Amino acid sequence: MGHDAIAYIAECNLTPKAKKTIEKILGHSIVYYATWMDEWRAEPGYEHTSAWHTASVDKNLVYAPRPKGDVIFALEDAIAKLQDYKQQDDSTVVMSLRCIIHFVGDMHCPVHVKYADQKSYNVYLNGDKCSYHNVWDDQIISRSHRWGYLEYAHQLDRCTKQQIKTITAGTLRDWFHENARDSRHIYELVGPNEKLDKNETKSFVNHTHEYAERQILRAGYRLAHVLNELFD
Repeated sequence: MGHDAIAYIAECNLTPKAKKTIEKILGHSIVYYATWMDEWRAEPGYEHTSAWHTASVDKNLVYAPRPKGDVIFALEDAIAKLQDYKQQDDSTVVMSLRCIIHFVGDMHCPVHVKYADQKSYNVYLNGDKCSYHNVWDDQIISRSHRWGYLEYAHQLDRCTKQQIKTITAGTLRDWFHENARDSRHIYELVGPNEKLDKNETKSFVNHTHEYAERQILRAGYRLAHVLNELFD
């Protein structure tokens, strides 16, 4: 749902030229490919992309590239290829677009930042055991509202042009550093194997869903910005 909402917010903020060009290339709305990289990551020939959904930072929250690639590598590579997309073969252009559509969302998800001193762990929400990664990938959104991606876009996409300009200022690495800095606090909210009862789970969702939604909104505007820069 988060990826679909990000892609639809982006679609609503594409220039007419960029939207037309991208849909001609893909044959679909960008929302159609919002989760493609998750769905195909285990398919033969795509296994290497599994490492591309997250990225690491050092103790100073500075991006630390990984040998097998990461979300920043994947995005910078895809954007570089699309700088002259008319000179690329069709499969390269389509794959690069799929990467950008998905990975701009991933780089804004709090648990997709890998901190040097933080390991993954499980928690219990109202009796349900789940990884803390899944909590931020899915549970907070699914437990807070029963909206589809259209409703998320309708409710969140209300910023002024100046606000959007502020949000989209900077580079990919600036945005990732911002996420690393702002998301560090989530590991102070629930500890390893901590069990939240029904009321505690509700309170946790109440106090976290607005941050998750802010990340969705930021990612949507920034995805539109990247695509407009490439195709307008």
